[in-house]
Amino acid sequence: MDPVLADIRVLADAPALAAHVAGWMIGILQARPGPVTVALSGGSTPKLLYQALAAPPFVQRVPWERVHWFWGDERFVPHSDERSNYRMTMEAMLRKAGAPPGNIHPIPTEDVTPEEAAARYQAMLQAYYGGRVLDPARPLFDIVLLGLGTNGHTASLFPDTPVLNERTGWAAAVTPAGEPTRITLTYPALESCRYAAFLVAGADKRDVLARVRAGALDLPAAHYHPTGELHWFADQAAG
Repeated sequence: MDPVLADIRVLADAPALAAHVAGWMIGILQARPGPVTVALSGGSTPKLLYQALAAPPFVQRVPWERVHWFWGDERFVPHSDERSNYRMTMEAMLRKAGAPPGNIHPIPTEDVTPEEAAARYQAMLQAYYGGRVLDPARPLFDIVLLGLGTNGHTASLFPDTPVLNERTGWAAAVTPAGEPTRITLTYPALESCRYAAFLVAGADKRDVLARVRAGALDLPAAHYHPTGELHWFADQAAG
């Protein structure tokens, strides 16, 4: 779906946004039979969502035994590092909620090179999916959660990086200018989903959100076109 045409919901503030998206996610997870897959995002706004999902009244409504958790991107640091998206999500949600360890699929970042980490995560995704070619009729993920950087990046799809042109691989190592090396899923993998949601909060995101919604072609987030439904959730400061 075109980001310009996608549904947008503006909530009062970041906690209200987190509570609304938690309810939205649970509705999808409960409605899907069998195992369900979620690609997680890093950042402070998703952290509020994860904390909401791990606490009443939402925690009892999540089918934890059926949900498999993946990551859309990760900094190339040990999982114990405070900058790790894995660590943040484990502390904010997965460990608190008692998610089955076998349902948690982190990006490997230790005892591997960045390129090896990307290759291993791609292999893990393909093994779970049961194939090496994505079928639009059978999405990889049920839900993909995404953030929006002030420079228009989403996941670790940063402006002026080669990964923006990757159309066959599912994961790649990327070192944006002035940023640490990261492992990111590519457009094809992130776009293979039934539902995708951008979570945007804060006044510093107002301008870039407006530009993406206007179709600014220099921003990576504006080139994201999932196979399923695309939703935008923002707080009033951003939206």
